[in-house]
Amino acid sequence: MAVWSGTWVSERLGVELAGDPRLRELLGLALRRNPKRAHLLVSQVLGKHVPQSPGVVWRSGHDLGVRVRELLGPADAARAVVLGYAETATGLGHSVADGLGTAPYLHSTRRPAPGVAQAGGFEESHSHATSHLLLPEDPALLAGPGPLVLVDDEFSTGNTVLNTVRALHARYPRERYVIVALVDMRSAVDRDRLDAFAAEIGARVDLVTLAAGTVRLPDGVLERGQALVARYEAAGAGAGAEAGAGAGTDAGTDARAGAGSGASAAVTGGTEPAGRAAEPAASVRRVELGWPDGVPDGGRHGFTPAHRTRLDAALPAMAARVADALGLAGPDRGGADERIPPRVLVLGCEELMYAPLALGVALERLGRAEVRFSTTTRSPVLAVDDPGYAIRTRLVFPAHDEPADGPGDRYAYNVAGAGFDAVVAVVDSAADTPALHAPDGLLAQLTAHVPHVLLAVVPSYVPAERATMLPEPLRGPAFSSYAPEEVGWLLQDLSDVELEAPTEEREEAIQSGGAHYAESLPVEYQPSDRYQALFHTALATSAARIARAVGTVTETVLAERSPRPVLVSLARAGTPVGVLMRRWALHRHGLDLPHYAVSIVRGRGIDANALRWLAAHHDPADVVFVDGWTGKGAITRELAAALEDFPGFDPEIAVLADPGSCVRTYGTREDFLIPSACLNSTVSGLISRTVLRADLVGPDDYHGAKFYRELAGADVSTTFLDSVAAHFDEVTAAVDADAKELLATDRTPTWDGWAAVERISEEYGIHDVNLVKPGVGETTRVLLRRVPWKILAQRGAGPDLDHVRLLAEQRGVPVEEVDDLHYTCVGLIHPKYTKGATGADGRAVTGR
Repeated sequence: MAVWSGTWVSERLGVELAGDPRLRELLGLALRRNPKRAHLLVSQVLGKHVPQSPGVVWRSGHDLGVRVRELLGPADAARAVVLGYAETATGLGHSVADGLGTAPYLHSTRRPAPGVAQAGGFEESHSHATSHLLLPEDPALLAGPGPLVLVDDEFSTGNTVLNTVRALHARYPRERYVIVALVDMRSAVDRDRLDAFAAEIGARVDLVTLAAGTVRLPDGVLERGQALVARYEAAGAGAGAEAGAGAGTDAGTDARAGAGSGASAAVTGGTEPAGRAAEPAASVRRVELGWPDGVPDGGRHGFTPAHRTRLDAALPAMAARVADALGLAGPDRGGADERIPPRVLVLGCEELMYAPLALGVALERLGRAEVRFSTTTRSPVLAVDDPGYAIRTRLVFPAHDEPADGPGDRYAYNVAGAGFDAVVAVVDSAADTPALHAPDGLLAQLTAHVPHVLLAVVPSYVPAERATMLPEPLRGPAFSSYAPEEVGWLLQDLSDVELEAPTEEREEAIQSGGAHYAESLPVEYQPSDRYQALFHTALATSAARIARAVGTVTETVLAERSPRPVLVSLARAGTPVGVLMRRWALHRHGLDLPHYAVSIVRGRGIDANALRWLAAHHDPADVVFVDGWTGKGAITRELAAALEDFPGFDPEIAVLADPGSCVRTYGTREDFLIPSACLNSTVSGLISRTVLRADLVGPDDYHGAKFYRELAGADVSTTFLDSVAAHFDEVTAAVDADAKELLATDRTPTWDGWAAVERISEEYGIHDVNLVKPGVGETTRVLLRRVPWKILAQRGAGPDLDHVRLLAEQRGVPVEEVDDLHYTCVGLIHPKYTKGATGADGRAVTGR
């Protein structure tokens, strides 16, 4: 009777699988160095760590897909999208999509793609490498209302799926999700948690698996497992008899090519099959597959049923080329002593699982060899040469696809010593680098242990640039009340679309998770005569101070960032500041700087099409992003994250005021009244907040905004600009002194504001920093656009808060004076709406 490949771990640590009798057929056990989970469930049918028949691997996923199709019914199946997880389940997800038949497929990735907008991301808490990106070439792929089918190799706690659904549901809400996994190993608590989450978001969540059960873990298993891993790793090659075990088993060892003549012998593991002698290592040979043009190498950026049809048509010819290159004439290779079919391993590369799997299935169908399939991985697992352990041997080699997170080791398990006559290593062209061919690289490792190595390279799919010509910026007076040279708006005009909703209705929809804040607009606040008078008084008393800050930040930009910067303001609060900075550069230095306004949406990032237009017309290195002020730094972080996919742009924002200490480039770090924060569109060129809604903004469109022409009679946009610019001459000396001092100062952000917000959140029992809006500007926004709970004001704060007090009075909001407040004031959003409230990241969060 065959020994179960989880016996070794089970006997030493007491780990047990309970539930479906099939679990032992589907899973083995191994150990790894991981601070969160020492044991590893090793699938026998996934094709990752354990070489398996490619037909078995593909059929496992395909049949799950058929069951999903039956569960959904024809109508919903036709609208479904399949999402797989990198790296382990990329091929499994493809196979599930094959079973569904009509579903497009996307898998998460850890490989960024410059120029491809991120449609989402999430964390896999227990994984060796946790951050996942979603980078569909077609942004609409995830935006449809049909069911989303999420595919992972195992469903152990549900954390990864919960993180994914939470992130995606906030952006693309839908009514139904189906979770597909080879095995469901959740505890009862985790099952209840998923049910509660589904009820919370108001969606149906189904689960489809091959088998279900639980992992029984005795107390202290993590610590004992880590100690066991450390002991075996320390034992090293050939010396690893387990202390006190009495079993005499040796620790499997790492093998690195170039280690000398003993490299092959150092790897313990399976023996050569009878009737086949070991052959000397040979050089690597290439085979041209004839990969069909236009078919992606996988689902990293999307894979459609049409792609699948074209690939299926090309696979038999590609398999025949591989068989010919290996000299596989058929199962009977000649003499009576050579009737054993050769054993061939098709080896994929990390996320590249489906292309080599499909090739392996086609090669297996030719009937000329015994074919097995597995892939390399970035996950380190202990190897132990024991029949009752799932990972018998491992090869270790450097990463060869220039990963975004830097160099590191990669692994191929159960390859060395497994009796393979040949390995077909399948990589994409991005991974066909000198590191792959280096003396310590993967190919050298393989040739040290397998007689014949064939390299097949699949062309890496690069998403095409948008063929649509992006429109030129909108300018006044056709769009905005600013003069045309003051700013170009990289937006689309949605002035004729009804987007406004009452504040309370909008707040409830946003915070319940039913809508994103950027999908609608608040009704424009119409200031009373008393409030208008406060604005003009505030402008008169603060114009010189604002002019000084404008001059200081502009001089800092010219000295440190670029002698001829391209100003790009974040619409709309940053746009008056961008106009003033442009005016200062023209007035003081005769520089006629270009200035554009772009949209950035919390939780969804910056307008990718606007960035593409900027990159096509200017050097990204000259672009300086401009905003009005910092609160706790949410937009600062949002911009930095959004620009990771657009190399060349500097994510550092230049702001007029930085009370949160979030940036290096600023005019002042005082929290004072900037009069442009008092009003909405009537001080921002009559432009609304920006809008991002799937039915209005397509993949080739800029984000949208409205031009409120009807409010021209109340417009003070030019009044604000002219009043500040009138003080430029008188503040010149002070600006020169301020700029000189700043340039010689350590301005490293301390994020003190964020820490202050966290303290306030706890002290007032909110427990959510997203509902705390710090600073005069953000407090004003709370009073104008949200449902405020109370206002915290620095004791003794003077005229800077007159407008805040008036707005609070009009809305019946208490103003509480406190000591030692980091900001002049702080707005707290009403706790009534904390369930599912939308925070500074634009995503729904759960109130406590």
